Amino acid sequence: MPSEPVLQTDKIIKYFHEPVKFKVLDGISIAINRGEFVSLVGKSGSGKSTLLYVLSTMDTDYEGRLKIDGETITGQKQNSLATIRNEKIGFVFQFHYLLPEFTCLKNVMIPALRLGKYSYREIEEKAYHKLEILGMKEQALKLSSKLSGGQQQRVAIARALINDPLIIMGDEPTGNLDSKNTDIVFDIFRQLSQEEKQTILVVTHDNDFAQKSDRIIEMKDGGINMRL
Repeated sequence: MPSEPVLQTDKIIKYFHEPVKFKVLDGISIAINRGEFVSLVGKSGSGKSTLLYVLSTMDTDYEGRLKIDGETITGQKQNSLATIRNEKIGFVFQFHYLLPEFTCLKNVMIPALRLGKYSYREIEEKAYHKLEILGMKEQALKLSSKLSGGQQQRVAIARALINDPLIIMGDEPTGNLDSKNTDIVFDIFRQLSQEEKQTILVVTHDNDFAQKSDRIIEMKDGGINMRL
């Protein structure tokens, strides 16, 4: 019996109201399975970043239904959504948003300290392990501001992994990187997907990146244009 999708939407519709009412998402129904590495593509204005924010539970002003890990998320209160985000979703953005005055290790630990499930020592051990997976353990005690852009993005991925999320969501995670570091980040995502069964959903403008992922969901004018 096939397992239920990690993330599923049913006819998601969203409007923007300024300067006039405009339908930005038009009946989006998708399903993403455990361990899948999916790229969400489309021209600027197609709705892909808006969809990502709905899927991440940060935008709740929509019609339709969102399920994560078999649980209906739509309609839940903000404090419940904050817990779901912290436990089940890891975020990687175009800009790493590391705290420059903190070491790499401390930056990675922050979401787990906020979650409060483990002791400080346990969180520290987990953070070292995540940095090791990303090839960054040797840099653990360096200030994040002393790293290169590619290294900082790897630390940001380690931070996204610290709470063992169900799904990693990336918003242009290679948009600020050169081709060499883009390839490194892609290979990390591929390894996480294949070896750790980590589910990954990435919004990207990089066609080469998208073509190498497991599946492409292409958006056009607020709807799904094509599934590959």
